[in-house]
Amino acid sequence: MRWWAATALGVVVVGAFITWRALSQSVPHKPDVAATSELRERGEYLVRAGDCVGCHTAAGHYQFAGGREFDLGRLGKLYSPNITPDKETGIGSWSDDDFRAAMQLGVGKGGKHLYPAFPYASYTLLSDDDVLAIKAYLFTLSPVRSAPPANELRFPFNQRFLMAFWSLFFNPNQRFVMDAGHTAGWNRGKYLVEGLGHCGECHTPRDLLQARSRGSAYAGAVTDHWLAFNISSDPDTGIGGWSDAALRSYLTEGFAAEHGPASGPMAEVVSNSLRHLTDDDVGAIIEYLRTIKPVRAPLTAGASVASPAAADLAHGKQVYEGVCANCHHTDGAGNQTRYEALKGSHSLVDPHANNLTQAVLYGSSIETALGHVSMPGFAGGYTDSDLAAVINYATTELGGGRASTVDAAYVQRSRRAP
Repeated sequence: MRWWAATALGVVVVGAFITWRALSQSVPHKPDVAATSELRERGEYLVRAGDCVGCHTAAGHYQFAGGREFDLGRLGKLYSPNITPDKETGIGSWSDDDFRAAMQLGVGKGGKHLYPAFPYASYTLLSDDDVLAIKAYLFTLSPVRSAPPANELRFPFNQRFLMAFWSLFFNPNQRFVMDAGHTAGWNRGKYLVEGLGHCGECHTPRDLLQARSRGSAYAGAVTDHWLAFNISSDPDTGIGGWSDAALRSYLTEGFAAEHGPASGPMAEVVSNSLRHLTDDDVGAIIEYLRTIKPVRAPLTAGASVASPAAADLAHGKQVYEGVCANCHHTDGAGNQTRYEALKGSHSLVDPHANNLTQAVLYGSSIETALGHVSMPGFAGGYTDSDLAAVINYATTELGGGRASTVDAAYVQRSRRAP
């Protein structure tokens, strides 16, 4: 009985300590700073670098007004908040302390704990000056009165107070510190990749507690139905075999010869963010990415996939030549723009054909220096069998020998709920 009593007391004490630590997180108080024109201008650049508009804008809605849906599968759905300076539905009444707490601690105004779909575990690296520059720019936007739909999370994930414990274990709450053992460019690249650009939030798989897997950093992960590819320095499944020129082209133009175009969420990131960065910042990102530990992508590496049946390939060829070849050409070289080139595309060497399936179903688009480039989706015009056949044909004939064998059931599962 004494042993059980001591154990129970220990659990209570430890639990009380953890609860106190988690619930008492706050940023040191500082008076609000004056938002100068220089601060706002720097904030505009930082907002672009962080691609804030991508997550905080719903399709067909006002920019930064929130409402974008994030499907978390078995966990449920989240909707991004309004970050325009509307005082009732946005952040117009937030102080500098409120904003720093949200960005660095994941705690919103009034002590409301935020879900880590908002990447505060990455933003915690940002300096106070940069956080306040971001706020200064956001407060120049036109206020939009718009409240997002209520989140649709399943129990126990709908209990916000649990995020306090998540943050305690998985948010380091540390600002970025320069590493004297590396160049200024490398340090800048790390700040952009690990912090402001929060690349690991999409490109790193997550564990059961939805924390990023430390052992598989940047090895690739499926996010919002799309595969964010391996961007570690692995030469086979990552970017270790890419030239600097190819990486720069992909990051700034959304296309790299022999690697294909960016699509889905990555095309959005290029459109909204990466193509607007300075040459020095893009170079810094590349310099840092080169030093990320190589990890062989578990989603594609060593996948054993049988060749599709001859009848399936024949059906796929018929669909491809009747529909796809008009833009992509019969050999995948593309007819008009390089964004139509399929040969060598990263998406075609994934034996699970994750991104190719999404692009075929729902299309993809990207903003470039030459204008808007898009591919329509075919979810409504063809059967699941038709689309499975053309996907298998494209990966077999144009994917460099790593065929996919998706079937109609896979395509059906990949369709998003209306």
